[in-house]
Amino acid sequence: MYRLLCLLACSSIFGSTHTVISKYLPKYGIEYSYVSSEKPEEWEAAIRPNTKMIFVETPTNPGLDIIDLEFVGNLAKKHNVLLNVDNCFATPIGQLPIKFGADLVVHSATKWMDGQGRVLGGVVVGRKDLIKDIYLFSRSTGPALSPFNAWVLSRSLETLDVRMERHTSNAFQIAQKLEGHEKITWLKYPFLPSHPQYQIAKKQMKNGGGIVCFELKGGLEAGRAFLNNLNMLSLTANLGDTRSIASHPASTTHAKLTEAERLAVNITPGLIRISVGLEHVDDILNDILQALDKI
Repeated sequence: MYRLLCLLACSSIFGSTHTVISKYLPKYGIEYSYVSSEKPEEWEAAIRPNTKMIFVETPTNPGLDIIDLEFVGNLAKKHNVLLNVDNCFATPIGQLPIKFGADLVVHSATKWMDGQGRVLGGVVVGRKDLIKDIYLFSRSTGPALSPFNAWVLSRSLETLDVRMERHTSNAFQIAQKLEGHEKITWLKYPFLPSHPQYQIAKKQMKNGGGIVCFELKGGLEAGRAFLNNLNMLSLTANLGDTRSIASHPASTTHAKLTEAERLAVNITPGLIRISVGLEHVDDILNDILQALDKI
């Protein structure tokens, strides 16, 4: 059997992707191993003779941990395995994993690529020989976009650059204003110097992205009160929309996990993920602050 090596921390792999990996890959004769992003010294030891691919997401969802793409790219090259990078949070505007040795890069086009919550889709880019195989598989088995959805996404790409400029600018300002707030235990944004992997983020990313995450003091009840008190921000499990969106990963995107599994990857009951939209930054900030004040 072939083996897939997944590098993760607070990754979406422990959400819906985890279900796909654990349920469906074995049917194709594919094994998998998980290793922690916080222990890179263990990654090489996890590569076995039948390992064919390393799959990594950076920044991770929802915890915004950063994986050193240069390190992983060199590791994949050393062992002659494919490197597949989920680049959904950063987008091609913020990060180019292929420059660091990625063979494949994947995106949920439902998010920033579309940017307006209109269609469902995915994007895979990479080496021509690999894309040919993926294309033939998709065409034969069905996971392909309809012409209309493809047209919508092609139009969305025309504004991706200018949209991400506003998303990331707003997110950075929000992160700066909220850091150290008395109701927040910790806050993470890749381009804040306080981020544990700040230097890595600055090395491989052009901007910090449009997501801010933080943990509220008071856990689940504080999280519930915060979300209920928001007036402008939308409450969904999606991200990457023109609208600012607040979500509670423990009860939505990662609800299928046990409490122990969530805590193991730092998805705490008080964790909040904000997908920062295109509204005026003052309006976004004021809504968050007034909701925090009512906890």
